[in-house]
Amino acid sequence: MKYLCLVYANENDLHSLPESPHDSECHAYASKAAERGMLIAGQALQPVATATTVRVRDGQATVTDGPFAETKEQLAGFYMIEARDLNEAIAFAEKIPPARVGSIEVRPVRELDV
Repeated sequence: MKYLCLVYANENDLHSLPESPHDSECHAYASKAAERGMLIAGQALQPVATATTVRVRDGQATVTDGPFAETKEQLAGFYMIEARDLNEAIAFAEKIPPARVGSIEVRPVRELDV
């Protein structure tokens, strides 16, 4: 089953705390997961200030700078993984380096009905 592990962290803390992960550590973890056949995709995201939000209401698109909502933690990146079950996905998420300074939301992927 596919799971999306969303990495949330306060952007100011993500790389400034003593326990903050370095990019090389995140890359090494992703590389190991890819070698094991678990990692489908993963990326770090640019700062939330670079976000653009698009809304469509009554057929009209509105584009605004910035994220959808103000929050204490921002979406910093993601790992799309293949796991046997939720327990294996959680075990994977526990070892994602930014979990030390933020949080990891684990969500099953829903296949679209076609």
